[in-house]
Order: sequence, then C-alpha cells, then structure tokens
Amino acid sequence: MIQATREPPRESAEGPHVFQLRVYYEDTDAGGVVYYANYLKFAERARTEMLRGLGFESSRLMDGGGPGTGIALAVRQMAVDYLKPARLDDLLEVQTRILEIGGASLRLQQLVRRGAEDLVRMQITLACMNLTSKRAARLPAGFKGAVSRIFSTPSTRLKNGEQHH
Repeated sequence: MIQATREPPRESAEGPHVFQLRVYYEDTDAGGVVYYANYLKFAERARTEMLRGLGFESSRLMDGGGPGTGIALAVRQMAVDYLKPARLDDLLEVQTRILEIGGASLRLQQLVRRGAEDLVRMQITLACMNLTSKRAARLPAGFKGAVSRIFSTPSTRLKNGEQHH
C-alpha cells in the first residue's frame, strides 16, 4: 500500500504548487535562449517536487511497498504553447495545478512564468501504470486521497463530473 510519508503542506489548497528554478547555461542554445525541450524538463521537475511535497517520492511510488505493486505516472498526452522565451540567468517558476482526477489518470495545467509573465503553458495528462504488467492501473487510494484533499479547489473535479468539497 502506498501512503504519504508525511503530512502534506496545507498551503497548496490555496493555489497552484510553485517550483522555482534559475536558467543555467546548459539550458540554453547558442543565443542564450532556453532550448524548447528544456521546458518539458522544468515541468517534470515541478511535478516531481509537487508529489514529493505531498509525501510521494518517485522511488516510493515505483517500489509500491511490495512486488508487483509499483506504479509510475507516465505522460500520456501533452499540449504546449510557447508564448515568450526565457533567457540565461532568468529566475523562473513553474506553477502546477491539478484540473481533473480520474481513476487512473491526472490532468494538469503547468505554467512557466518569469515574474508576472506567462512564458509557456502546458496541459498534461498523466496515466498511472503498473510497472510489472506495463498496463494502466488505478491510482492508489492513499495517493488519490492526498491529491484530492490538497487540491480540492473549484477548478479540480473528478473525472465523472463530481465536485470535491
């Protein structure tokens, strides 16, 4: 059974999870502009840290507490809208908001921002998969409960249309 390792941060219920990062030379092209694929890496780090903040480290999800119980959240679908470039030394934040919680999936919105400017907008669907069978799996109850509790804002709804209260 997968359970949180600690009490999740309560402040997340007020808005999106925020992950800050600095743009390094390795993130840019020869002109000092962030290479487009690196925004996907920034978003992955933000999602990973959001889950860690809820008490679900990637290694624990993958282990699952026993043979055949490990899961992973794989990107099933992603739409990216590149609005403005980030540059070398910019301080960025990635905001992650859960939009929908399904039986075996999460739908998220992620924004990469520099100050008050939106640079990149992403819509992501994560699918839960069992690492042994390599097939879709239901989100573990403890995981789904923690995500539902913390991110129960008016914009978060269950896939069947139920609202969280």
